[in-house]
Parts: sequence; C-alpha cells; structure tokens
Amino acid sequence: MADGKIDEPIFEDEEMLEDGPAVDGTQYMTFKSGSEYYGIELKYVNEIMGIQPITQIPEVEDYIRGLINLRGKIVPVIDVRIRFKQEPFEYNDRTCIIIVNVKNTVIGLIVETIADVVTIRDDDIEVPPSLASNKAKNKYVYGFGKVGDEVKLLLDPEKLIRDEDISSIEEIEGEVLVNQ
Repeated sequence: MADGKIDEPIFEDEEMLEDGPAVDGTQYMTFKSGSEYYGIELKYVNEIMGIQPITQIPEVEDYIRGLINLRGKIVPVIDVRIRFKQEPFEYNDRTCIIIVNVKNTVIGLIVETIADVVTIRDDDIEVPPSLASNKAKNKYVYGFGKVGDEVKLLLDPEKLIRDEDISSIEEIEGEVLVNQ
C-alpha cells in the first residue's frame, strides 16, 4: 500500500478466487441486490469484508451511507440497492462491503450477499437494448453476461460512481483528516 492506495486485490475469503489455468474470458465478482445478480469486473475489486460501523455524512446523496475506517484509511461506502432505486434492506451477517478502486478512488459497495467469482467469455456478453424506456434503468449496466442458465447484469463501476460524488467525497475526506 503506497500513498494510502490499495495496490493489489486482497480477499478475506480466498476460496472465492478461481484456481487453475487461465480461462478465455473475464472474471467477475457477482453479488445479489434485490432479486437480481450483478457482476463487477474483478480488476476493480480490492477486498471483500463484512459490514463495518459506518459514520454517516450530512448533506450527501442518500445512497452514500457514510465512511468506514479501513486499516487507517477513510473509505466512503455506497449502498448499491439505494443507488439502484430499490427498497433499502436491513444489514445482516450476510451483508458485505466490496472495496473497489474506481477512477483512482477507493470506495466500498454495500451489497446484500456475495455470490461467487465467475468467468464470462466476451461472446457470452450481450449489450443491453438501447430503447429509451430502458436507458435510465440500464445506465449502470453495460452488458448481460450469460453464465449457464443464468444472466448476470454486468456493471460499469465508472458510471456507478459519479464524478460529483467523488468530488464531494474527497472534500469530506479532507475535512475529516483536518479535524483528526
């Protein structure tokens, strides 16, 4: 870890990683939100952890739940269900925080439960329809990944985290550091 940034993926549950020879395709960390399963490309994932105490931040978007202390680094956390305009859920022992690095910013994504790591070949990914009625609903989804008989909604983490959110989070992090 250099300059407060997490450089390499760290997983608490090593069984989540696939072993064996390289497979033709891209690996995704999949998780459940509501009744759907989503995937985020593994290259963005630094760590998976259980739910932590969260310090709330006043006057931010409702999906930004607050800040956690990750080994001395202040990390903002976003509730994925609320970000997707779904009903909030009560956190429990299955609730996880996926620590991701997006746009050179470390952020935690609160999810109901981790599913697994899957490899999806490029030819098993379909682009979502660009119909106007679906455009708002699919603004975070860049593709539908076919895994056996199931479909995983593949997220674009750079669209999930808005530039305005990163700016306001960096501003708050600066204030927290000054006040310590």
